[in-house]
Amino acid sequence: MAIFLTEESKVIVQGMTGSEGQKHTTRMLASGTQVVGGVNPRKAGTSVTFPHGDGTVDVPVFGSVADAVAQTGADVSVIFVPPAFTKAAVVEAVDAGVPLVVIITEGVPVADTAEFFAYAQDKGVRLVGPNCPGLISPGKSNVGIIPADITGPGRIGLVSKSGTLTYQMMYELRDFGFSSAVGIGGDPIIGTTHIDALAAFEADPDTDLIVMIGEIGGDAEERAAAYIQANVTKPVVGYVAGFTAPEGKTMGHAGAIVSGSSGTAQAKKEALEAAGVKVGKTPSETAALAREILSA
Repeated sequence: MAIFLTEESKVIVQGMTGSEGQKHTTRMLASGTQVVGGVNPRKAGTSVTFPHGDGTVDVPVFGSVADAVAQTGADVSVIFVPPAFTKAAVVEAVDAGVPLVVIITEGVPVADTAEFFAYAQDKGVRLVGPNCPGLISPGKSNVGIIPADITGPGRIGLVSKSGTLTYQMMYELRDFGFSSAVGIGGDPIIGTTHIDALAAFEADPDTDLIVMIGEIGGDAEERAAAYIQANVTKPVVGYVAGFTAPEGKTMGHAGAIVSGSSGTAQAKKEALEAAGVKVGKTPSETAALAREILSA
């Protein structure tokens, strides 16, 4: 089992004909993802040829998400469009009834995200992102930009605000493997939170341990700690990026701003530890904590 994404998932790519869309569609296909179509109103009725296995595969391009869903039964859309067009792309996917929409685009205006997130919530659609690497259920499906070859299937669930730390943790624990890894993104407003992923991993019989990666800024990790204390029975190990960040400075992700003691790595570490989470001071130390629990 995997959370949010399985081998049955049928994926369309909004922005598949652009350079990023083509590059990552090639990688998604190579990792076993069922990519059933792309969307570009100006190229409707054409197809794009991708290398696949020893040969090639032609993926059709549709004029709208609604057409793609009607003809392919797609239930996941991944969005590779520029920030100015992201809101329209998300709204189109939501209107077409796609239950899971993954937004890779970085630099989406926060006002736009607030608007399309509220719209998606009203319609019962799960968003992942924006400004995220996507999600992967190794050996089953991969939607976004996470490298598929750094780990295999296993029993660890990973939820992370940071793309690069997602990859590092997957690599460090590759000998154990992952049920699913979800990169939720680091913007101030995101569609899927640590808590959403924690709830899904807690309910997943094939996940034995959860790794949670947060970062300075905001109170998402503190809220996750309270949720873990009340609802999660599986072991959780954590890492909070930004122990050496200067106070009052925005670091990297738009969500990572610290004011006073609120939102610091130390405050988050203490909140998580109070909830029974083992927290590493570095990604490698966090991986070692996970390894210790899984080897016990």
